[in-house]
Amino acid sequence: MKAVILAGGKGTRLAPYTKILPKPLMPIGDMPILEILLRQLARSGVDEVILTVGHLAQLLCTFFQDGRRYGLKIHYSFEEKPLGTAGPLSLLPDMDETFIVTNGDVLTTLSLSELLAYHHAHGGIATIASHHRNVRIDLGVIQANQEDEIVGYLEKPCTDYRVSMGIYIFEPAILDYIAYNQYLDLPDLVLKLIDANERVMSYPFDGYWMDLGRMEDYEQAVTEFEQLKGQILGEKFEPPGSYLLEEYPPVNIDPAGVRAAKRER
Repeated sequence: MKAVILAGGKGTRLAPYTKILPKPLMPIGDMPILEILLRQLARSGVDEVILTVGHLAQLLCTFFQDGRRYGLKIHYSFEEKPLGTAGPLSLLPDMDETFIVTNGDVLTTLSLSELLAYHHAHGGIATIASHHRNVRIDLGVIQANQEDEIVGYLEKPCTDYRVSMGIYIFEPAILDYIAYNQYLDLPDLVLKLIDANERVMSYPFDGYWMDLGRMEDYEQAVTEFEQLKGQILGEKFEPPGSYLLEEYPPVNIDPAGVRAAKRER
């Protein structure tokens, strides 16, 4: 099974670290966040991973090589220009079966195997893992009518949302809704699917999940990972192996050509 990891962003909210380090290489415990994700994918039956890369791509290619130390085949799809979160999928050939798409900065105890089973059971073209979030506004909110008369006053209200976890299961048919090499974000792709009367499912998950886009969330994840390592990586996970480059011969990366062939329609 194939998985696509979106790893081409600049990670501006984690600057200045991401000025010289791709966000997926930010450390969580004794390994990069992307290595944690790769280990989870391998444990769930994924055997081939495509990393969509752009910002500081060579560092990702050099670190993860061809994926053999994770029991995976890793390929790289280079974005010559920003394509959003869905646009990079248009560059990928041979996506002819159900596949996983995930952000490269997600830390979670979600079972990908259970997510896949849910997707197949509900028969949608796409399934989005979702999580409950309670958002508090730390201000008094005034409710007014058209004449600016106050009709209500809410002190520091809270609103419940179901938010995307940045993990998706897609059928190959979604690629028909993505123009080749054009900018498109995943929310816009989902709206396209809905407008076309395609079935898009939500998979509610109440376990641990952290998006590492903000510095405070990253720092919290670093602390919590040590307590949750067994749940996240599996009780019998292997510690990170040696990263000596002589153990893994260098992979020659040609950013202009790797995995960027036009998909056959």
